[in-house]
Amino acid sequence: MREPIFRQSIYWCPECNVPLIASTCGCGTKGEELSLLKPYDVRPALSHDRTLIQELLNKRFGIEHLPDIILFNKTGGLDRNDLIIINGERFGWLTFDPLTRDYSIEITSEGLAMVLDQVTCGIADITEEVKSGGKRRIGGKKIPFECDLPDGPVLLKSGSLYGTGIYHNGTLRIKKIGRVDVRHWKNPSWEDAIRCNKPHLKNLERHAIRFIKHHRQDRPTCNVSFSGGKDSTVVYELARRAGVTASYFVDTGMEFPETIQFVREMKIPVILKGPDFSKGLEEHGLPKKDSRWCCEYLKLEPVSKWLHTRGPCVTVQGNRWYESFARSALPGAVENPFNPQQLNISPIRAWRALEVFLYIWWRELPVNPLYDQGLERVGCWMCPAMLEAETEIARTNLPDNYAKWDRELKKYAGKEGMTEDALRCGLWRWENLPPKMLELISKHNIKIKAKK
Repeated sequence: MREPIFRQSIYWCPECNVPLIASTCGCGTKGEELSLLKPYDVRPALSHDRTLIQELLNKRFGIEHLPDIILFNKTGGLDRNDLIIINGERFGWLTFDPLTRDYSIEITSEGLAMVLDQVTCGIADITEEVKSGGKRRIGGKKIPFECDLPDGPVLLKSGSLYGTGIYHNGTLRIKKIGRVDVRHWKNPSWEDAIRCNKPHLKNLERHAIRFIKHHRQDRPTCNVSFSGGKDSTVVYELARRAGVTASYFVDTGMEFPETIQFVREMKIPVILKGPDFSKGLEEHGLPKKDSRWCCEYLKLEPVSKWLHTRGPCVTVQGNRWYESFARSALPGAVENPFNPQQLNISPIRAWRALEVFLYIWWRELPVNPLYDQGLERVGCWMCPAMLEAETEIARTNLPDNYAKWDRELKKYAGKEGMTEDALRCGLWRWENLPPKMLELISKHNIKIKAKK
């Protein structure tokens, strides 16, 4: 499969200090390019995540202030593993451990220049250790070091030099150390970012509307598939501007209450009901990331039955290349293989999450409140595709639902011989465990099968 032409970098205006969705700022300044990591998707840090970062930095290093604009570049890992981008630089990493259920934050050497003047704790002074080692290079080395700092990321000091490292059980792994020149940047708002990106947002909108108009008459009728998420909110608005007014939502019966309320507020005219999830569970067992019978059972079948009474149609959907590998080769218009009556068109397939949120804010569209609560995806509350970091949020918000779901998971674990640690890590979510989870099992000696 040939990889689509992903944008593998983002631009940042050095004058306005805002992220750009094109190479030039609205002020006329040429943006500075910052390379991204796969899958190259960037999104704003919203309310929950800003608070999370602030609390972690304050607890670990005493840092109290962050700028208004913070981006995440989602990357691969055991679970949530986001590169934090601030001031057009790689500031650090926000990581969730599926075993301990804890977050950690690590500052990069570039990020030190942004916060060093705020740091009041979490510093390991290795001046004497460096002196005793002579002139040998210490970056990347491990040295014995006793201190009262908790295990995890630390900042390093050696004379006038500063750096980053990881402390664990009396050993310090030095990542990088050198001269750090503290800098201060402008602190623009997201309103400033919208203003700087407005010409490009207009261009994105114009092309998307033209695309919808080009395809809307390929079948007798045209509608919007509305999921309650940010992407479908954007295509709902774009379709409206293109003259498409029909829309539908599929209630799987496993939706977050916030999503159901949001759909009501959006006045989506057609609500399709999925079958009883518990019956599918009895027949098929737990849905898995690599075996998601639930999507077909709860979503595709209700749509197919509905369209059978209405005939062929064009459906505008919010799928994007950057969401997943499965969608990375998504064409602009494609016949639904499960339901050939339906021609699915994807006008924002080349948008990143940053463009999606900027467009929502620019057009002052409503948005599902779950994003501000820390969720990246707002589908079914027990979806196996969710990160365990998101599951923790859902478990807190829906304790009664998760009490029932946990009983199902324990029942499954009992049948499969899955240990408590394996269940806690979310290993039930795979039919065939990927290498990263096999590595977790090996590292922590987690037994998949309980000893009889």
